[in-house]
Amino acid sequence: MGIERTDEAYFCLFCFDFDHRRRRRQQRTVDLSCYKIPPITSVFVFMLLMFSHVFPATSAEELRQDHQIFRPREETNKMKLVKAHLMKINKPPVKSIQSPDGDTIDCVLTHHQPAFDHPKLRGTKPMDPPVRPDGYDQAEMSSENHQLWSLSGESCPEGTIPIRRTTEKDILRANSIRKFGRKIPKPVRRDTSSFGHEHAVGYVSGNKYYGAKASINVWAPRVTNRYEFSLSQLWVISGTFGNDLNTIEAGWQVSPELYGDNRPRFFVYWTNDAYQTTGCYNLLCSGFVQTNSRVAIGAAISPISVYNGGQFDITLLVWKDPKHGNWWLEFGSGTLVGYWPASLFTHLRDHATMVQFGGEIVNSRAWGSHTTTQMGSGQFSGQGFGKASYVRNMQVVDWGNSLIPLSNLRIVSDKPNCYDIRGGANRVWGNYIYYGGPGKNPRCP
Repeated sequence: MGIERTDEAYFCLFCFDFDHRRRRRQQRTVDLSCYKIPPITSVFVFMLLMFSHVFPATSAEELRQDHQIFRPREETNKMKLVKAHLMKINKPPVKSIQSPDGDTIDCVLTHHQPAFDHPKLRGTKPMDPPVRPDGYDQAEMSSENHQLWSLSGESCPEGTIPIRRTTEKDILRANSIRKFGRKIPKPVRRDTSSFGHEHAVGYVSGNKYYGAKASINVWAPRVTNRYEFSLSQLWVISGTFGNDLNTIEAGWQVSPELYGDNRPRFFVYWTNDAYQTTGCYNLLCSGFVQTNSRVAIGAAISPISVYNGGQFDITLLVWKDPKHGNWWLEFGSGTLVGYWPASLFTHLRDHATMVQFGGEIVNSRAWGSHTTTQMGSGQFSGQGFGKASYVRNMQVVDWGNSLIPLSNLRIVSDKPNCYDIRGGANRVWGNYIYYGGPGKNPRCP
């Protein structure tokens, strides 16, 4: 084999073909050079080379096939669970519409929507629209729609509701299937941030509330990474700030993890146990009953506000139907979206004890410092109209189903050097707040 032992354990490997040794010696170069290797190592190298000579390298295609055949069982099981979850939440559509932003909107028969998978709602039918609160401005009612998918020129037929189709990628972006579409459980307080959630909100408490209404300025704030979000919304709250917290929430959010992009999207949320095991965003679990065929919850909003330019807001109204006790949602001007059944809740079966308006972000401190995720427009409240984000015409619904102005509005910001807030009132906007900020800056390290 051309291997020579010396006192210093030198060896040379020239080739494996013994019949052509003489010819190969005449070549100007050799296949392998001499190296100083211990005897045991030389035997190992020899066996390795013999093995590769007898068993040639596997092709890339063969490797791909082997990977498919011997894929880890955990990965296979995970994909089975993902597909099963998709089958559960993506109901068979009557029609599908491609949105300009890449979403697929499925038109699903109203009685096939996810809400009716809930044990307390099986076998029921959507309720008839309730009477709107007294003081509601009928002149505001119109049929405008502010969602990108509607720009396709197509619509869902009567008797169906539009649902944004969930994809494998959507679920795989989440930490787990169980957590997909849910907020992270956290203590909900307004005097300190918790688990990275930071707020700048105006709120009222101390009375019995049966709804809330406001117009919320829409922006596209920068979100630093997919594990964070930025949203602006109203909260209808009851219970303690412990494990029995009940909330109803609606507004707009930018959430790369949930939607895979940075567009502001219309959303709803609910929980009856402080985000632990109940509730979810939009229609990603059973609960919220949609009745409207023109609004897709989770779809992108358009147009949006421009810094030092045109301003755009959406009007939201949540109120309790005095007759049946369900909490209804109106989006835009006069467009009923659907309702949260009273049976979903404990404390909110009766009334709310707090109403909040404003912004929330998640600060993951991914680089060991405060996030640069923006709240609202990304500008502090002092920038004012056209630059800072606002909520205007804030009202609540009283026990007599009447819209009334806020009394004793309070404001609070968890991190005022990162995101701040200021309130006011005038004859045109009623009660209002400006809020938001850039996140990390010299005063917010």
